[in-house]
Formats: sequence, structure tokens, C-alpha cells
Amino acid sequence: MAAMDEAELQAMLATDERHWWYRGRRRIIRAVLDEMPLPPGARSLDAGCGSGRMLDELADYGGVSGIDVSDAAAAAARARGHRDVRVGPLETLPWEDGTFDLVTAFDVIEHTPDDRATLRELRRVTKPGGRALITVPAYQRLFSAHDVVNHHYRRYARPSLLAAAEEAGWAAGRTSYFNSVLLVPAAAVRLAQRRHRNEPKAGSDLALTPPRLNGVLELPLRAEAAWLRRGRRLPAGLSLLAVLGNPESGP
Repeated sequence: MAAMDEAELQAMLATDERHWWYRGRRRIIRAVLDEMPLPPGARSLDAGCGSGRMLDELADYGGVSGIDVSDAAAAAARARGHRDVRVGPLETLPWEDGTFDLVTAFDVIEHTPDDRATLRELRRVTKPGGRALITVPAYQRLFSAHDVVNHHYRRYARPSLLAAAEEAGWAAGRTSYFNSVLLVPAAAVRLAQRRHRNEPKAGSDLALTPPRLNGVLELPLRAEAAWLRRGRRLPAGLSLLAVLGNPESGP
């Protein structure tokens, strides 16, 4: 798994509590998690846990563990009070088969050179009948400097994400795009960047919006979370989510 650019990692650690994107994505994730039939006291693994902010959310459903390739990210997660946070690659997880009721990977598998291998390893540590919740950036045609800075190998459409998951032995469940309102303006910016390849390389999209706009930019994601909470889906967006199931018997 490729490590995130150090400057980008520090930007994420500094802003994930208040930046509109992280706040909005948490609302989306909670809307989906609240509809999942998790057992009481479910044990969850957040793969690529970053600062540990999502571990705070997952702790509402039961016990939590985390792993990240970054020592700094793991230290930040432990500083939030999460004791079982490991450092290492997602392709070789340090837990036994069938440990978790739920595994999550939020904008993570695009960082791995072999997403099938990563998804197989996530399934290995998931109990039979357990679930995964995955989010990824959408549409390979929008691959841009943001993806390069973040060491992404790819972006996904629904068919490509489900193909990777099913080849790894997962059963496809609910899917939806999200962050739909900004799809058109973001696509315009990224396509414009491609037409100016000789200019200095742009950085992450995190820096494109000033903090004073956080509240306004989060509003569409609030509305999308309410829509998804009703069991509905969105046909397009900058991001894609999938709920996957680990079959009771092997493939």
C-alpha cells in the first residue's frame, strides 16, 4: 500500500475534524452504518484509519481496531484513546481469520497497487456473514493532480469496484455514489488542469476551499445523507460507496 504524501497526511490530520469533506463523508457513512444489521457490540476494523476520527464513530457500534501504514497517523489515532491501532500494510493484516463483524476502508483501496489482494485480506479477517463498507473516489476520467499527490493508483465506477470485490470473494450489496452536487464543477477544474500540464503541479483538493465555506459546502452532503438514510441511492457523484457481504461459506 502506497503511503500518503507527507504534506497531504499532515493536512488531513489537521483538518479532518472541521473540513466540510470529512464532516460530510462522516454523515454519509453514519447514514449507511445505521441501516446495517450489525450485531450488538460488533467488532469493527477501520483499515487505513488515518487520524482515528472514524474510529470514534465506529465505537458507537462496539469494539474498534485500526491499522494504517503511517506511524504518524497511528499515533494520532492512539492519542484519541483507541488502544488497538497497528502500523502495517493492508495486504497482510495482523489479525486472525474471522475476527471482525465489520471492516471499513474509507478512501483507501485506491492507494493499493493490487486492490483484489487488499479486498481478499479484508475478507479473510471478516467473520462469515460479516460486512464491509468501502468508499472510493469515482470516475477514472477525473484522475488528476489530486490523485497523484495522494498516491492513488485508480478511481472507480460502480462496475469496476464491484468486479474487484466479487473477484476477492465478497458478495455485492448496496451501492451509491455521493458528493453529487460538486461533480460538475470538480470535473471542470480537473479537466482544465489536464489542459495545462506544463504548469506547476497542483496539489490536493483539500486546499481549494477556504475554511469560511465549510458550512455551506457541507450542506449538500447533509441532504445526501438524509436521502441515503431512507434506503435510496444517488446515480452519480465524485465518490462511490459499497456495502459488501462475506458469504457464510467460501467461494
